[in-house]
Amino acid sequence: MERIGVVGVGRMGANMARRLVDVGYRVTTVYDVRPAAAQELAKELGATACSRLADVTAQSDVIITVVVDDKSMEAIFAGKKDNLLQGAKGKFFINCATVSPETHVKVEKLAKKVGARTLEGCMASSINQARAGTLYLMCAGEKATFEKLRPILTKLSDDGKLMRYIGPAGKAAQVKALVNMVMNINTAGLAEGLGLGAAVGLDLKMLMEVFSQTGANSRVLVTDGEDMVNRDHACFFSAAHAAKDSGIALGVAKKAKLNLPLATATYKQFKKMTQVGLGDLDKSGIAELTFKGRGPIKKR
Repeated sequence: MERIGVVGVGRMGANMARRLVDVGYRVTTVYDVRPAAAQELAKELGATACSRLADVTAQSDVIITVVVDDKSMEAIFAGKKDNLLQGAKGKFFINCATVSPETHVKVEKLAKKVGARTLEGCMASSINQARAGTLYLMCAGEKATFEKLRPILTKLSDDGKLMRYIGPAGKAAQVKALVNMVMNINTAGLAEGLGLGAAVGLDLKMLMEVFSQTGANSRVLVTDGEDMVNRDHACFFSAAHAAKDSGIALGVAKKAKLNLPLATATYKQFKKMTQVGLGDLDKSGIAELTFKGRGPIKKR
């Protein structure tokens, strides 16, 4: 059975590792830029916390990466002193981070040069789904690589019911960028609708019920509506990540020479959150910019 390494053990990566152990896989190595986090998870899972990326590759057959952004992705695969592609011949990588399509294509090319294979495993779910193995996975890369890694991916995506093969490298990243772009637009729109409702004295519980029964309904009404009203912004998907992902979508749009005014406005709102100290809040925290009497908080 494959030895699995996990690089990036934040909320998503750690819970994916726990899930794989639950269903019988061997998570042998973990790595994070925060050594304490890696050591804590390694102790829990009976794995080794590696201090070098090359050691993760040496002790694993399949490596799952869940890093923050393009810069981090390039660092783990192309770092000059230490990277995952050192001694990577015959190894497989499942890259789950939301990064630009161009970065996924670049990483695939770098991996092929050393005889390794990569697959995009873009996720459209959150922490609870990672732990339960019910992630929505959008996969891209060589079809043969997808088939090779299908058993592992199946255990992360509700026995494969929530998994799609999109196409060649970069295509799943494009779809994921559009998913998050539309989700972020919906979130910003809901915050404005509820904020305006509050400003004119409407009962917000009633308003959300009406939204749910009309064309104003959306998935974010279920996930974020009450949190916006109650100011409960415990983080499942941060405003900083929302800004980053909307930015990726706008990059795709620029390349396609397409103007997206709603996506642009939404990006500016989430970017403003990061600038005024709200970036670590859940994306529902965008309501802090729209409700009367609320506002930015100063960074501590």
